[in-house]
Amino acid sequence: MSEMLSQEEIDALLNGEEDKVLEKHIGEMKPPISQYLSTIEQDALGEIGNICFGSSATALSTLLNQKVEITTPTISLVENANLEDEFPQPHVAIRVSFTEGFSGVNLFIIKNSDAAIIADLMLGGDGRSPEADLNEIHLSAVQEAMNQMMGSAATSMSTIFNKRVDISPPSINILDVNSGEGKEYIPEEEIFVKVSFQLKVGELIDSNIMQLLPIHFAKDFVNELLQVDDVVEEPAPTATNVPSSRPNGQMNYTNEPERERANTPRSQPNNHFGESFGSEGANIQSAAFSNFEQQTVLPPQEQQNLDMLLDIPLKVSVELGRTQKTIKEILEMGSGSIVELDKLAGEPVDIHVNDKLIAKGEVVVIDENFGVRVTDILSQSERIKKLR
Repeated sequence: MSEMLSQEEIDALLNGEEDKVLEKHIGEMKPPISQYLSTIEQDALGEIGNICFGSSATALSTLLNQKVEITTPTISLVENANLEDEFPQPHVAIRVSFTEGFSGVNLFIIKNSDAAIIADLMLGGDGRSPEADLNEIHLSAVQEAMNQMMGSAATSMSTIFNKRVDISPPSINILDVNSGEGKEYIPEEEIFVKVSFQLKVGELIDSNIMQLLPIHFAKDFVNELLQVDDVVEEPAPTATNVPSSRPNGQMNYTNEPERERANTPRSQPNNHFGESFGSEGANIQSAAFSNFEQQTVLPPQEQQNLDMLLDIPLKVSVELGRTQKTIKEILEMGSGSIVELDKLAGEPVDIHVNDKLIAKGEVVVIDENFGVRVTDILSQSERIKKLR
């Protein structure tokens, strides 16, 4: 930190905003990120974090029963030697290792006060008066929250990189760099990429959650993503039947079979596919498709899995009709009131499965119970799509 403070910084210190002053001077000590990551690599790393933590926010919102927002991250570099200045106060560190898909360690760091609120919500409190001192129960609650969050993030990463990505159960501890507590959780690297997200939990938390990645691990993420994009965006090979001009003005096709194909009547089948790529003499065969109609018997294991799915109960409801009423009309309703529906007498009723319309029918009486005779139903494939 520089010796001289500006008047603005002095005012901030007097107002108890020392974090802003520390953040400014720490930023001056950080190495420029452009030395290690290009602009494209920074954007790619931010996009990975944005997608993964978007799903993590949903998981955390379900756990805490609070609205959770995690904003687009900011990327910077942190030197191991400057961690004491980066985290001058005790924090909670969560270490997550990748077991499949990637090989490396993630370190997530949150403030003690934020961890206390999350723990209080996880344990059934309202998060407004959490205990200041975190004990083993509180840390276990935060660990479970991070476990759910990182599980969702790993699922999103599997989709992004088109391969299976698994993580180990997270381990958690108090990180106090000044006293040395929890420093064994920090990977032995000289330079880390710091991905900082703004975390909002209802009206209780408006803070940051930080992710520390070894620089080589961050590059593995970026290179993998860029390689996937290159494969997807690779242009298809073009045929070589582009005409070129000869000196005498005649058009010359680069492959002789292409000229023969150009003279072939359109009503005749074209059996020269592939010759335009120079594969003369190649053994070209027609595609063979499986006859699915004959595959009526499933292997025992697959049949057992199918039987398990067939036993899942679904809610079936029949809708006689609908209408709309104002609040005044609802309040005026009483015994004997008649509610007119939007369907005519004798018109088919709607049959819903899990609140999805799949069929229509007519009301019948079976013994002393009402029933519905199906008159019109969607196909099996359409019914499956409706149930998704």
